[in-house]
Amino acid sequence: MRYIEIMDTTLRDGEQTSGVSFTAAEKLALAQVLLTEVKVDRVEVASARVSAGELEAVQQITRWADSVGMLDRVEVLTFVDGRASLDWMRASGARVMNLLTKGSLNHLTHQLKKTPHEHFADIRQVIEDAQAAGLQVNVYLEDWSNGMRTSPDYVLQFIDFLQTQPIRRVLLPDTLGVLTPAETYQFIALLVGRYPQLHFDFHAHNDYDLSVANVLEGIRAGVHGIHLTVNGLGERAGNAPLASTLAVLRDFVPGVQMGVAEKSLYKVSKIVETFSGLRIPDNKPVVGNNVFTQTAGIHADGDKKNNLYFNALLPERFGRERSYALGKMSGKANIENNLRELGIQLSDDELKKVTQRVIELGDKKTTITREDLPYIITDVLQQTATAARVEVLNYSLTKSKGLKPSATIQVRIDDEQFEENAQGDGQYDAFMNALKKIYSRKQMAFPELTDYAVRIPTGGHTDALCETIITWKVNHREFKTRGLDSDQTVSAIKATQKMLNTLE
Repeated sequence: MRYIEIMDTTLRDGEQTSGVSFTAAEKLALAQVLLTEVKVDRVEVASARVSAGELEAVQQITRWADSVGMLDRVEVLTFVDGRASLDWMRASGARVMNLLTKGSLNHLTHQLKKTPHEHFADIRQVIEDAQAAGLQVNVYLEDWSNGMRTSPDYVLQFIDFLQTQPIRRVLLPDTLGVLTPAETYQFIALLVGRYPQLHFDFHAHNDYDLSVANVLEGIRAGVHGIHLTVNGLGERAGNAPLASTLAVLRDFVPGVQMGVAEKSLYKVSKIVETFSGLRIPDNKPVVGNNVFTQTAGIHADGDKKNNLYFNALLPERFGRERSYALGKMSGKANIENNLRELGIQLSDDELKKVTQRVIELGDKKTTITREDLPYIITDVLQQTATAARVEVLNYSLTKSKGLKPSATIQVRIDDEQFEENAQGDGQYDAFMNALKKIYSRKQMAFPELTDYAVRIPTGGHTDALCETIITWKVNHREFKTRGLDSDQTVSAIKATQKMLNTLE
């Protein structure tokens, strides 16, 4: 088995995501989780000389890492700047520097305005000084991918020089995310074959959404290590994402071994989501909210029949669970799976009614959760099979600042239609006042409302289903009716209509 080193660069390259800045405490917490729970091999935690806050963060990380014997697994990006980066490294307590150099003739010529000989001499001096200071050195070839496309002779000349130096790794970044998978394989295979004694890392960016595919081809070409970020954070379109990249390598590349604990990937993903303030897309592979959710009823049914819609990405691998969405695409199998989790059993007839109600709610784009099901069941199974004599046909409810709420309603009683409007202390109170006017015109008794209760499922959001339970009193007898809707006032109106038909 060929071992692949995983370097996480969320705290350095990932922090270059626009709008993302981790505090020193957050950086320390993430470094600890990545090294001890996720078990990546190395973490790149900062760029030298950025800020006083960055120095403080690295000092906290290196003190902790030194205390647990992991100091050689903490790395910092440094620059060919004489002794400036080395002095910063000494102050930070870090012992591994990833030296940023020019991996394309275009960058060397137009940014540094130096010859290859001059650049190599500067690099040699930095490496000598680092060795004297007891630091390990890895070397980044910035813009290496374009270098291989446009100036391959320069890249080979550069690596010929590097193999004479006391460095540990050569880091190959696709700085602008421009490589195709075929190029990735071709370029890395060339270098691995030409320099078998060197350790090569590949650092993919995702500008064309090819980062995972490029890492896959890099591994097949023989690269020894890869750089990833949690949730794919990074400059522009980001870097190759940690979770989905590892899943691809484990499932599609035989003969390789990695030390990362898959069950910790979701945990660290949610931590980074919180610290970065960037929400994980629901459909993001492995860590998105929806990726282990079956929506179509036919898929849920197939899962019961020899797991017809399962693949190798089982949620249990990542400490997650499979779920079955509830909405207009739901079938009986979706409902049954969710009811089983709640410990509820229904007859076939009851299940059909509940399924139909879920589909109706889904057509309204109401978000339906497993916790909504008991409310839906109560609402559906308490409905009577007799035709409703009273129906609230239409209503308009208004609420304006400084004005009393008002309601205009249209109601059918048997074959007659009535329309009334009224004001009240609230929208529902205005609705009730208009309704009482209609019943007064018909000289029909109207019950007394004695209690009004509203419930939403535990953990419900603003779009959660709302159950309104109203207690009525008529002729010294009390009874309750329930209404269910995502709008509290509408659910109360539904409960009231049930009351009117119960009276009739």
